[in-house]
Amino acid sequence: MNVHEYQAKDLMRKFGIKVLRGKVAKSVNEAVDGAKSLGGNIWVVKAQIHAGGRGKAGGVKLAKSLDEVKTHATAILGKTLVTHQTGPEGKKVQTLLIEEGCKIEHEYYLGIVLDRNKGKLTFIGSAEGGVEIEKVAAESPEKIIKVTIDPASGYSSYIGRKLAFAMGMKGDVVKDALAFFEGLYNLYTSCDCTAAEINPLVVTSTGEVLALDAKLNFDDNALFRHPEIEALRDASEESKEELEAHEYGLSYISLDGNIGCLVNGAGLAMGTMDIIKLFGGTPANFLDVGGGATKETVEKAFAIILRDPKVKAILVNIFGGIMKCDIIAEGIVGAARSLGIKVPLVVRLEGTNVSLGKKILGESGLQIIAADDLSDAAKKVVEATKGRR
Repeated sequence: MNVHEYQAKDLMRKFGIKVLRGKVAKSVNEAVDGAKSLGGNIWVVKAQIHAGGRGKAGGVKLAKSLDEVKTHATAILGKTLVTHQTGPEGKKVQTLLIEEGCKIEHEYYLGIVLDRNKGKLTFIGSAEGGVEIEKVAAESPEKIIKVTIDPASGYSSYIGRKLAFAMGMKGDVVKDALAFFEGLYNLYTSCDCTAAEINPLVVTSTGEVLALDAKLNFDDNALFRHPEIEALRDASEESKEELEAHEYGLSYISLDGNIGCLVNGAGLAMGTMDIIKLFGGTPANFLDVGGGATKETVEKAFAIILRDPKVKAILVNIFGGIMKCDIIAEGIVGAARSLGIKVPLVVRLEGTNVSLGKKILGESGLQIIAADDLSDAAKKVVEATKGRR
Protein backbone atom coordinates (compact mmCIF):
# COMPACT_ATOMS: atom_id res chain seq x y z
CA MET A 1 0.00 0.00 0.00
CA ASN A 2 1.21 3.48 -0.88
CA VAL A 3 0.48 6.78 0.85
CA HIS A 4 0.84 10.39 -0.24
CA GLU A 5 3.88 12.50 0.55
CA TYR A 6 2.06 14.56 3.17
CA GLN A 7 0.86 11.38 4.91
CA ALA A 8 4.37 9.92 4.87
CA LYS A 9 5.73 13.10 6.42
CA ASP A 10 3.11 13.03 9.16
CA LEU A 11 4.33 9.55 10.07
CA MET A 12 7.95 10.70 9.94
CA ARG A 13 7.27 13.45 12.45
CA LYS A 14 6.08 10.82 14.91
CA PHE A 15 9.47 9.11 14.68
CA GLY A 16 11.47 12.31 15.15
CA ILE A 17 12.39 12.67 11.49
CA LYS A 18 12.75 16.30 10.43
CA VAL A 19 10.51 17.56 7.64
CA LEU A 20 9.36 21.01 6.56
CA ARG A 21 6.07 22.50 7.67
CA GLY A 22 3.27 22.14 5.17
CA LYS A 23 -0.45 22.48 4.58
CA VAL A 24 -2.72 20.16 2.61
CA ALA A 25 -5.05 21.79 0.07
CA LYS A 26 -7.84 20.45 -2.11
CA SER A 27 -8.74 23.80 -3.68
CA VAL A 28 -6.94 26.90 -4.90
CA ASN A 29 -8.27 28.97 -2.02
CA GLU A 30 -7.05 26.39 0.50
CA ALA A 31 -3.63 26.50 -1.16
CA VAL A 32 -3.37 30.27 -0.81
CA ASP A 33 -4.67 30.20 2.77
CA GLY A 34 -2.18 27.45 3.59
CA ALA A 35 0.70 29.51 2.26
CA LYS A 36 -0.47 32.50 4.31
CA SER A 37 -0.60 30.46 7.51
CA LEU A 38 2.91 29.11 6.94
CA GLY A 39 4.28 32.62 6.58
CA GLY A 40 7.51 33.49 4.80
CA ASN A 41 7.91 34.60 1.22
CA ILE A 42 8.69 31.39 -0.62
CA TRP A 43 6.69 28.18 -0.91
CA VAL A 44 6.61 24.97 -2.91
CA VAL A 45 3.36 23.78 -4.49
CA LYS A 46 3.39 19.97 -4.79
CA ALA A 47 0.97 17.64 -6.54
CA GLN A 48 0.02 14.66 -4.38
CA ILE A 49 -0.19 11.47 -6.44
CA HIS A 50 1.11 7.95 -5.89
CA ALA A 51 3.97 8.23 -8.37
CA GLY A 52 7.46 9.60 -8.66
CA GLY A 53 8.71 12.00 -11.30
CA ARG A 54 6.21 14.72 -10.37
CA GLY A 55 8.74 17.53 -10.78
CA LYS A 56 9.61 16.66 -14.36
CA ALA A 57 5.90 16.38 -15.19
CA GLY A 58 5.18 19.88 -13.90
CA GLY A 59 3.69 18.81 -10.60
CA VAL A 60 6.16 20.64 -8.31
CA LYS A 61 6.47 24.42 -8.58
CA LEU A 62 8.32 27.10 -6.61
CA ALA A 63 6.25 30.16 -5.67
CA LYS A 64 7.75 33.48 -4.55
CA SER A 65 4.45 35.24 -3.91
CA LEU A 66 0.89 34.37 -2.97
CA ASP A 67 -0.15 35.22 -6.52
CA GLU A 68 2.28 32.57 -7.78
CA VAL A 69 0.88 30.07 -5.26
CA LYS A 70 -2.56 30.75 -6.74
CA THR A 71 -1.28 30.46 -10.31
CA HIS A 72 0.54 27.18 -9.70
CA ALA A 73 -2.31 25.68 -7.67
CA THR A 74 -4.76 26.55 -10.46
CA ALA A 75 -2.51 24.93 -13.05
CA ILE A 76 -1.79 21.75 -11.09
CA LEU A 77 -5.12 20.91 -9.44
CA GLY A 78 -7.18 18.77 -11.78
CA LYS A 79 -4.25 18.23 -14.12
CA THR A 80 -3.38 14.71 -15.25
CA LEU A 81 0.32 14.13 -14.60
CA VAL A 82 2.12 11.61 -16.78
CA THR A 83 5.40 10.36 -15.32
CA HIS A 84 7.64 7.36 -15.83
CA GLN A 85 5.73 5.65 -12.98
CA THR A 86 2.12 6.45 -13.92
CA GLY A 87 2.09 4.97 -17.39
CA PRO A 88 0.63 6.82 -20.38
CA GLU A 89 -2.78 7.23 -18.74
CA GLY A 90 -1.27 9.40 -15.96
CA LYS A 91 -2.86 10.33 -12.64
CA LYS A 92 -5.24 13.19 -11.92
CA VAL A 93 -4.14 15.60 -9.18
CA GLN A 94 -6.82 16.07 -6.53
CA THR A 95 -4.68 17.20 -3.58
CA LEU A 96 -1.79 19.62 -3.10
CA LEU A 97 0.84 20.02 -0.42
CA ILE A 98 1.89 23.62 0.15
CA GLU A 99 5.27 23.55 1.88
CA GLU A 100 7.54 26.26 3.23
CA GLY A 101 10.73 26.89 1.30
CA CYS A 102 14.29 26.39 2.53
CA LYS A 103 17.84 27.11 1.39
CA ILE A 104 19.51 23.92 0.27
CA GLU A 105 23.26 23.37 0.60
CA HIS A 106 23.33 19.78 -0.65
CA GLU A 107 20.94 17.11 -1.92
CA TYR A 108 21.31 13.41 -1.14
CA TYR A 109 19.34 10.27 -1.84
CA LEU A 110 18.33 7.89 0.97
CA GLY A 111 16.22 4.75 1.05
CA ILE A 112 15.64 1.52 2.94
CA VAL A 113 14.58 -1.74 1.31
CA LEU A 114 14.81 -5.44 2.06
CA ASP A 115 17.65 -7.10 0.17
CA ARG A 116 16.04 -10.47 -0.42
CA ASN A 117 19.27 -12.06 -1.62
CA LYS A 118 20.97 -11.28 1.69
CA GLY A 119 17.88 -11.45 3.88
CA LYS A 120 18.76 -8.10 5.41
CA LEU A 121 17.42 -4.57 5.46
CA THR A 122 19.66 -2.29 3.44
CA PHE A 123 20.22 1.46 3.49
CA ILE A 124 20.76 2.85 0.01
CA GLY A 125 22.33 6.29 -0.17
CA SER A 126 24.01 8.63 -2.60
CA ALA A 127 25.55 12.07 -2.59
CA GLU A 128 23.86 12.56 -5.98
CA GLY A 129 20.27 13.04 -4.84
CA GLY A 130 17.56 14.78 -6.81
CA VAL A 131 15.44 14.18 -9.87
CA GLU A 132 18.19 12.39 -11.79
CA ILE A 133 18.87 9.60 -9.28
CA GLU A 134 17.68 6.92 -11.72
CA LYS A 135 20.19 8.20 -14.26
CA VAL A 136 22.95 8.15 -11.62
CA ALA A 137 22.11 4.53 -10.73
CA ALA A 138 22.18 3.49 -14.38
CA GLU A 139 25.28 5.38 -15.51
CA SER A 140 27.37 5.69 -12.33
CA PRO A 141 26.46 2.75 -10.05
CA GLU A 142 29.62 3.33 -8.01
CA LYS A 143 27.97 6.46 -6.61
CA ILE A 144 25.21 4.36 -5.00
CA ILE A 145 26.12 3.36 -1.43
CA LYS A 146 24.65 0.24 0.21
CA VAL A 147 24.92 -0.54 3.92
CA THR A 148 23.23 -3.69 5.21
CA ILE A 149 21.81 -4.15 8.69
CA ASP A 150 22.20 -7.47 10.51
CA PRO A 151 18.71 -8.46 11.71
CA ALA A 152 20.19 -9.96 14.87
CA SER A 153 21.72 -6.67 16.03
CA GLY A 154 19.52 -4.11 14.28
CA TYR A 155 20.48 -0.49 13.72
CA SER A 156 23.45 1.03 15.53
CA SER A 157 25.28 4.36 15.39
CA TYR A 158 28.10 2.49 13.65
CA ILE A 159 25.74 1.76 10.73
CA GLY A 160 24.74 5.41 10.61
CA ARG A 161 28.32 6.71 10.66
CA LYS A 162 29.36 4.25 7.97
CA LEU A 163 26.51 5.45 5.76
CA ALA A 164 27.05 9.17 6.48
CA PHE A 165 30.78 9.07 5.78
CA ALA A 166 30.26 7.02 2.60
CA MET A 167 27.79 9.68 1.40
CA GLY A 168 30.38 12.40 2.01
CA MET A 169 28.81 14.00 5.07
CA LYS A 170 31.11 15.83 7.49
CA GLY A 171 31.17 17.65 10.83
CA ASP A 172 27.96 18.47 12.66
CA VAL A 173 25.91 17.25 9.71
CA VAL A 174 26.88 13.67 10.62
CA LYS A 175 25.36 14.02 14.10
CA ASP A 176 22.06 15.25 12.67
CA ALA A 177 22.15 12.52 10.03
CA LEU A 178 22.59 9.78 12.64
CA ALA A 179 19.35 10.75 14.36
CA PHE A 180 17.63 10.94 10.96
CA PHE A 181 18.85 7.46 9.88
CA GLU A 182 17.79 5.89 13.17
CA GLY A 183 14.35 7.48 12.98
CA LEU A 184 13.82 6.21 9.44
CA TYR A 185 14.95 2.70 10.43
CA ASN A 186 12.54 2.68 13.39
CA LEU A 187 9.68 3.87 11.19
CA TYR A 188 10.43 1.20 8.58
CA THR A 189 10.51 -1.68 11.05
CA SER A 190 7.71 -0.49 13.35
CA CYS A 191 5.25 0.18 10.53
CA ASP A 192 6.05 -2.90 8.40
CA CYS A 193 7.24 -0.91 5.40
CA THR A 194 8.39 -2.56 2.22
CA ALA A 195 10.23 0.55 1.02
CA ALA A 196 11.12 3.98 2.35
CA GLU A 197 12.58 6.55 -0.04
CA ILE A 198 13.65 10.16 0.48
CA ASN A 199 14.72 11.99 -2.62
CA PRO A 200 16.08 14.42 -1.91
CA LEU A 201 17.37 14.26 1.62
CA VAL A 202 18.83 17.74 2.08
CA VAL A 203 21.24 19.65 4.25
CA THR A 204 20.03 23.23 4.63
CA SER A 205 22.10 26.39 4.90
CA THR A 206 21.70 26.16 8.71
CA GLY A 207 23.07 22.58 8.77
CA GLU A 208 19.75 20.81 9.31
CA VAL A 209 19.22 17.38 7.78
CA LEU A 210 15.62 16.92 6.63
CA ALA A 211 13.39 15.09 4.19
CA LEU A 212 12.38 17.34 1.30
CA ASP A 213 10.33 14.52 -0.20
CA ALA A 214 9.04 11.24 1.24
CA LYS A 215 7.73 7.98 -0.16
CA LEU A 216 6.60 5.05 2.01
CA ASN A 217 5.21 1.70 0.90
CA PHE A 218 3.64 -0.75 3.35
CA ASP A 219 3.20 -4.52 3.38
CA ASP A 220 -0.49 -5.21 2.68
CA ASN A 221 -0.26 -8.47 4.61
CA ALA A 222 0.74 -6.60 7.77
CA LEU A 223 -1.95 -3.91 7.67
CA PHE A 224 -4.08 -5.79 10.20
CA ARG A 225 -1.49 -4.64 12.73
CA HIS A 226 -1.75 -1.01 11.61
CA PRO A 227 -5.37 0.11 11.18
CA GLU A 228 -4.22 3.73 11.48
CA ILE A 229 -2.05 3.26 8.39
CA GLU A 230 -4.69 1.35 6.44
CA ALA A 231 -7.01 4.29 7.10
CA LEU A 232 -4.63 6.41 4.97
CA ARG A 233 -5.45 4.43 1.82
CA ASP A 234 -6.58 6.70 -1.03
CA ALA A 235 -8.92 4.60 -3.15
CA SER A 236 -8.91 7.22 -5.93
CA GLU A 237 -5.22 6.45 -6.53
CA GLU A 238 -5.88 2.74 -7.08
CA SER A 239 -7.65 1.05 -9.95
CA LYS A 240 -11.23 -0.08 -9.48
CA GLU A 241 -10.24 -3.61 -10.43
CA GLU A 242 -7.42 -3.81 -7.88
CA LEU A 243 -9.70 -2.58 -5.09
CA GLU A 244 -12.43 -5.03 -6.07
CA ALA A 245 -9.92 -7.89 -6.20
CA HIS A 246 -8.70 -6.96 -2.73
CA GLU A 247 -12.26 -7.22 -1.38
CA TYR A 248 -12.49 -10.81 -2.66
CA GLY A 249 -9.08 -11.85 -1.34
CA LEU A 250 -7.46 -11.76 -4.78
CA SER A 251 -4.08 -10.22 -5.57
CA TYR A 252 -4.43 -8.36 -8.87
CA ILE A 253 -2.18 -5.90 -10.66
CA SER A 254 -2.97 -4.59 -14.13
CA LEU A 255 -0.15 -4.68 -16.70
CA ASP A 256 0.26 -3.57 -20.31
CA GLY A 257 0.07 -6.88 -22.18
CA ASN A 258 -2.74 -8.84 -23.85
CA ILE A 259 -2.63 -12.25 -22.12
CA GLY A 260 -4.76 -12.53 -18.99
CA CYS A 261 -3.28 -14.71 -16.24
CA LEU A 262 -5.16 -16.59 -13.51
CA VAL A 263 -2.78 -18.44 -11.22
CA ASN A 264 -2.69 -19.71 -7.64
CA GLY A 265 0.41 -18.64 -5.73
CA ALA A 266 2.51 -15.50 -6.16
CA GLY A 267 5.67 -17.40 -7.13
CA LEU A 268 3.84 -19.47 -9.73
CA ALA A 269 2.19 -16.31 -11.04
CA MET A 270 5.59 -14.66 -11.49
CA GLY A 271 6.92 -17.78 -13.19
CA THR A 272 3.89 -17.86 -15.48
CA MET A 273 4.44 -14.26 -16.55
CA ASP A 274 8.13 -14.97 -17.17
CA ILE A 275 7.46 -17.95 -19.41
CA ILE A 276 4.82 -16.02 -21.36
CA LYS A 277 7.51 -13.42 -22.06
CA LEU A 278 9.95 -16.19 -22.98
CA PHE A 279 7.60 -17.39 -25.73
CA GLY A 280 7.10 -13.85 -27.06
CA GLY A 281 3.90 -12.85 -25.30
CA THR A 282 3.07 -10.06 -22.83
CA PRO A 283 1.03 -10.57 -19.64
CA ALA A 284 -2.01 -8.32 -19.13
CA ASN A 285 -2.05 -8.80 -15.39
CA PHE A 286 -0.73 -10.47 -12.29
CA LEU A 287 -3.57 -12.35 -10.59
CA ASP A 288 -3.09 -14.73 -7.67
CA VAL A 289 -6.33 -16.38 -6.51
CA GLY A 290 -4.54 -17.76 -3.46
CA GLY A 291 -4.87 -21.12 -1.78
CA GLY A 292 -8.38 -20.71 -0.41
CA ALA A 293 -10.25 -19.65 -3.53
CA THR A 294 -13.82 -20.79 -4.12
CA LYS A 295 -15.88 -21.26 -7.28
CA GLU A 296 -17.26 -17.73 -6.71
CA THR A 297 -13.85 -16.08 -6.33
CA VAL A 298 -12.59 -17.81 -9.48
CA GLU A 299 -15.58 -16.42 -11.37
CA LYS A 300 -14.86 -12.97 -9.95
CA ALA A 301 -11.24 -13.28 -11.07
CA PHE A 302 -12.37 -14.02 -14.63
CA ALA A 303 -14.76 -11.07 -14.54
CA ILE A 304 -11.95 -8.71 -13.51
CA ILE A 305 -9.59 -10.05 -16.19
CA LEU A 306 -12.20 -9.72 -18.94
CA ARG A 307 -12.89 -6.08 -18.13
CA ASP A 308 -9.51 -5.26 -19.62
CA PRO A 309 -10.14 -4.58 -23.33
CA LYS A 310 -6.52 -5.43 -24.13
CA VAL A 311 -6.97 -9.11 -23.16
CA LYS A 312 -6.89 -11.31 -26.26
CA ALA A 313 -6.47 -14.67 -24.51
CA ILE A 314 -6.43 -16.10 -20.98
CA LEU A 315 -4.04 -18.58 -19.43
CA VAL A 316 -5.16 -20.48 -16.31
CA ASN A 317 -2.22 -22.13 -14.57
CA ILE A 318 -3.13 -24.03 -11.41
CA PHE A 319 -1.04 -26.31 -9.23
CA GLY A 320 -3.48 -27.98 -6.86
CA GLY A 321 -2.27 -28.19 -3.30
CA ILE A 322 -4.60 -26.54 -0.83
CA MET A 323 -6.49 -25.27 -3.87
CA LYS A 324 -8.04 -28.34 -5.56
CA CYS A 325 -8.14 -28.57 -9.34
CA ASP A 326 -11.82 -29.56 -9.43
CA ILE A 327 -12.79 -26.35 -7.61
CA ILE A 328 -10.86 -24.31 -10.17
CA ALA A 329 -12.46 -26.29 -13.00
CA GLU A 330 -15.96 -25.59 -11.64
CA GLY A 331 -15.07 -21.91 -11.41
CA ILE A 332 -13.80 -21.88 -14.98
CA VAL A 333 -16.96 -23.54 -16.29
CA GLY A 334 -19.21 -21.26 -14.26
CA ALA A 335 -17.36 -18.14 -15.41
CA ALA A 336 -17.33 -19.21 -19.05
CA ARG A 337 -21.08 -19.76 -19.03
CA SER A 338 -22.09 -16.70 -17.01
CA LEU A 339 -19.67 -14.26 -18.59
CA GLY A 340 -19.71 -15.65 -22.11
CA ILE A 341 -15.91 -15.76 -22.51
CA LYS A 342 -15.17 -14.93 -26.16
CA VAL A 343 -11.34 -15.00 -26.07
CA PRO A 344 -9.25 -18.19 -26.31
CA LEU A 345 -8.86 -19.94 -22.96
CA VAL A 346 -5.81 -22.10 -22.25
CA VAL A 347 -5.86 -24.23 -19.09
CA ARG A 348 -3.06 -26.11 -17.39
CA LEU A 349 -4.01 -28.09 -14.28
CA GLU A 350 -1.73 -30.19 -12.08
CA GLY A 351 -1.90 -31.51 -8.53
CA THR A 352 -4.75 -32.41 -6.17
CA ASN A 353 -7.86 -33.79 -7.93
CA VAL A 354 -6.36 -33.03 -11.34
CA SER A 355 -8.16 -35.93 -13.03
CA LEU A 356 -11.50 -34.77 -11.69
CA GLY A 357 -10.71 -31.20 -12.75
CA LYS A 358 -9.87 -32.26 -16.29
CA LYS A 359 -13.04 -34.37 -16.45
CA ILE A 360 -15.19 -31.38 -15.45
CA LEU A 361 -13.57 -29.26 -18.17
CA GLY A 362 -13.78 -32.02 -20.77
CA GLU A 363 -17.49 -32.65 -20.16
CA SER A 364 -18.38 -28.94 -20.10
CA GLY A 365 -18.74 -28.62 -23.85
CA LEU A 366 -16.65 -25.43 -23.75
CA GLN A 367 -13.91 -24.56 -26.23
CA ILE A 368 -10.98 -24.88 -23.85
CA ILE A 369 -7.40 -25.40 -25.02
CA ALA A 370 -5.82 -27.98 -22.74
CA ALA A 371 -2.10 -27.82 -22.00
CA ASP A 372 0.16 -30.62 -20.81
CA ASP A 373 2.68 -28.49 -18.91
CA LEU A 374 3.61 -24.85 -18.32
CA SER A 375 5.78 -24.52 -21.44
CA ASP A 376 3.02 -26.01 -23.57
CA ALA A 377 0.47 -23.66 -21.99
CA ALA A 378 2.60 -20.57 -22.59
CA LYS A 379 3.27 -21.55 -26.19
CA LYS A 380 -0.40 -22.18 -26.90
CA VAL A 381 -1.69 -18.97 -25.31
CA VAL A 382 0.85 -16.87 -27.22
CA GLU A 383 -0.18 -18.60 -30.46
CA ALA A 384 -3.83 -17.95 -29.59
CA THR A 385 -3.25 -14.19 -29.32
CA LYS A 386 -1.82 -14.28 -32.82
CA GLY A 387 -4.81 -16.11 -34.26
CA ARG A 388 -2.95 -19.34 -34.85
CA ARG A 389 -5.34 -21.49 -32.82
